[in-house]
Amino acid sequence: MLDPIIQFFTRVFEMIGRGIGIFISWLLWPFVAFGQWYQRRSWLIRGPVLVVILMLLFGYGHFIWSAERWVNWDQDYVAAYDLTSRTAGAGEELPAGSATQCAPSAIVEVTRDLVDYNVNQNTWMPSHPLSKAGLFGIPWKNTPFLDNKAAFQLGINQVIRRTTVELVDRLGRVRGTSQFNQNLQDAREAMAYIEDAWWLTFTPPFIQPTTQERQREAMRALDAFNDELGRCEAYFDTRSDNLLQFMDRVTGDIGSTSDILRARMEASDLGWFDPRADDRFWFTYGQLYAYHGILSATQSDFRDVFEERRLNNVWDRTQDQLRASLDMHPFIISNGNEASWIMPSHLATMGFYLLRVRSNLVEMRDILDR
Repeated sequence: MLDPIIQFFTRVFEMIGRGIGIFISWLLWPFVAFGQWYQRRSWLIRGPVLVVILMLLFGYGHFIWSAERWVNWDQDYVAAYDLTSRTAGAGEELPAGSATQCAPSAIVEVTRDLVDYNVNQNTWMPSHPLSKAGLFGIPWKNTPFLDNKAAFQLGINQVIRRTTVELVDRLGRVRGTSQFNQNLQDAREAMAYIEDAWWLTFTPPFIQPTTQERQREAMRALDAFNDELGRCEAYFDTRSDNLLQFMDRVTGDIGSTSDILRARMEASDLGWFDPRADDRFWFTYGQLYAYHGILSATQSDFRDVFEERRLNNVWDRTQDQLRASLDMHPFIISNGNEASWIMPSHLATMGFYLLRVRSNLVEMRDILDR
């Protein structure tokens, strides 16, 4: 009586096994064909081919190692600066006997360290040649693999670019009538360089500075500015209207990112199978990671404004929300329907954190505008 049922399931599993076998043989066929071709060739051909294969294996091994190894990633990195112990805002004269005459800028220091984190402590992934090559010509950002670190670094880089622009245009000069500080101008120009430059290019002169080299120039320029500021030879304008404008730029930057998340959520609800959800998530995470440090440094540099305008309570709430957003780092990023109970929407959750931070920054901006 049960024999027909047993035979049915036996045939089903045989068909599944045969299908898996055909799929695996289809996957392995190019390698088997290449192996047969390789065996029939002389060593004059086999030798160079072997060298190319070893170079590819080593290159992709290094690429995978670099893409999956996140060095010195620390959500609490701001604590190492001990900003609460600083008694003077940026550019203020320090008491006699101090190591410097004037207080250096915490914003400049954190910005410089974020650049160092991206290009010295870690491999800068966007300009890695195998990252640029993609997976058989498909950009890594269109696959679920090996693009998370690059997106995270680009999110940090976005914040660094925004900060260097504001340092040149407003913070590092007296209103709009004084000349730019040359070190800050050099840092801005270096950070505006293309993000994926390798030293070889297909256009004349075929050799160019890499992104890492240009960003290291930005580090040196930022260090030079802080040295000038420490000797009271540079200026850092800690007026409330400058802080207001800086907050405007930050909220605009965050608002743009929230729109990117919204667009991706509307474009797809494939859950764990959305290949673009992870790079959108990690770009946003990198942005919040960097702003956690930059905005903490802003509170230190503009400490007098924060105290006079009673911003510290709002700032403490903003800082807590920034830090809470950094606790969210799921193993697999899902972009499911918001009503789904099987596949969550990590983009929606990250967007919620993003908008909470933005709403508090808007509140701080409104207080400054009164």
